Amino acid sequence: MRRTLNRRISPSTRTQTILRWSTNVFLIVGVLILGYCGYVLLDAKVYQVHETRHFQQQIKDFKPAIATEGSVHEVSFHPSTGKTLGEIELTRIGVTAMILEGTDDRTLRRAVGHIPGTPLPGQPGNVAIAGHRDTFFRALRNVRQDDQITLMTLEGSYRYRVDSIKVVGPEDTRVLDNSGGDILTLVTCYPFYFVGPAPRRFIVRAQRISQ
Repeated sequence: MRRTLNRRISPSTRTQTILRWSTNVFLIVGVLILGYCGYVLLDAKVYQVHETRHFQQQIKDFKPAIATEGSVHEVSFHPSTGKTLGEIELTRIGVTAMILEGTDDRTLRRAVGHIPGTPLPGQPGNVAIAGHRDTFFRALRNVRQDDQITLMTLEGSYRYRVDSIKVVGPEDTRVLDNSGGDILTLVTCYPFYFVGPAPRRFIVRAQRISQ
């Protein structure tokens, strides 16, 4: 007569096994998330260094077109998404970043982005630039009224002075409207330390000043 030995797993042993596997899964997921975050930050850093050097060399080599009699200088053009437009600098709070055309995910991972549909740097109107609150525009939380902002392009350097700082809802697009004069508007998410998609927008508005 054969006897079959049925081994029963106790509830406590089963629970310990589940907890052990869960711990391992969470550990692996955590490592993968940290690895991805590290890759994104490194990619942005390398891209900024490369593009800054390239942009500075372009400035040295740039030769403005010489207008001939009767010619018209065309300033209204439509750069492609991801094209380098220039560099933004807020010296007092330590913000320096390349400006690319567009606000898609890839662009804002690597730089700050010019919001399509608004004037380009150097053109009259309300130039709008967006950036992530946890990378390039993190230091905007320290911005103050009268801080100076510089936009550098191949065509020239443009200076602005901050005249207002406010928080608005994401649906409030009036901050991008033209209201007379040469204006610069910086946009990032708010609150700065909010976990997950932030519910509001932090707006810095500046007026262009003479060189």
